[in-house]
This record gives sequence, structure tokens and C-alpha cells, in this order.
Amino acid sequence: MKVAYREQADEALVRMAQAGDTRAFDELVVRYRDRVYRLALRILRHEEDAAEALQDAFLSAFRGLNKFKAESTFSTWLYRVATNAALMRYRRRREGHISLEQSQGPNDEAEPLAIPDWSAQPLEELLDAETRAVMEESIGRLPDDLRTVFLLRDVEELTNAQVAEVLEPLTVAAVKSRLHRARVLLREDLDRYFKDKGRRRAGKP
Repeated sequence: MKVAYREQADEALVRMAQAGDTRAFDELVVRYRDRVYRLALRILRHEEDAAEALQDAFLSAFRGLNKFKAESTFSTWLYRVATNAALMRYRRRREGHISLEQSQGPNDEAEPLAIPDWSAQPLEELLDAETRAVMEESIGRLPDDLRTVFLLRDVEELTNAQVAEVLEPLTVAAVKSRLHRARVLLREDLDRYFKDKGRRRAGKP
């Protein structure tokens, strides 16, 4: 009997792959490779490293699939594997080097008392290419721990609980704290950008 792999839910594909059906695992790779690559690229900011992290992640997933238990979803488990693969490659790349791009974030207790409000900016400004580029640069400057949480929560749209599971032993409270700090730093960057843009439009130095 021919199996319609594309029509199967993740859970069914996992069971088939655990039973030795490599085509079921191939379907999981096809289903998630773009998302895993995108996450790795955002963490590593280097296409070749992201491609290698993608291979590392699926190789680790294939080898560890029999240990996967349905207590969590396959996608959350795979995000954990992929995040670990990307972060391991990132740490190896940075061994013995100091990144000039790395900004120094606040400590756990320190947070700005006032958060600038840029949310009233016109939608076309928030969506234009220049603003997106500024946003990407700001995300890239976030401290590693904040950037990873922000990418998983606000870009990949995992829940706080799922992010905590991916970054175990991080707690949900710690996820919320890091996410808040990341959003504060990004909002401050965008606030400066919009103020500078307004001055340029007004012809002010």
C-alpha cells in the first residue's frame, strides 16, 4: 500500500521514521528545512555556516529520533536540536575571537525606566526596505542570549513555554525577561532611527 507522506501529520511521520521508514524522515526534512535554515542563518549571520548547521541539525535529529518522546511536539524538539547545532557552530567560530559587532546588553536587573514609543509610525515606514534592514542590524547586535530568545519567540512565533523547552533549562520567567530586554533594545534602536530620519526630512543636521 502506497503511503501519502505529504498528507501525514508530523506525529505519524515520526512513528514511521522511528520504525525505519527513511522516506518518512525525508518528508520531515522537506517540511522543516527552510525554517531550520532561516533560524540558523539568523543566529549565525553567515550562509555557509547556516547551511552546515542545517546539516548538523538534521543529522543529529536522525540519530536521536528514537529518543524523541511525544511529550513535546516534533517541531519544538527539532527547534531545540537546530538551535543547539547553530549555537555550537557559533561558539566554535568565536573561540579566541572578540566580535566587534557584539553590543553589551544590560544586566539581569537593569532595564530602561522609559521605553520610547515608535509604534505610532506610519505602516509604510515600518515595512519599507530601509527600516527592515535597520531592524535586521539591530537584531544582529543583540547579545547572544537575548537574540536567540527573540528569534524563537517573535520571529519563529513559538510560545514562551516552547522557547523555554527549546532552551532548557531556561524557565518561562527567564524567557519573558530576556524577551522584554531584547524588545527594549530593539525599540530604542528603532526610535533613534526614526528620529534621525525625521531630522533628515526636515533638513536638520
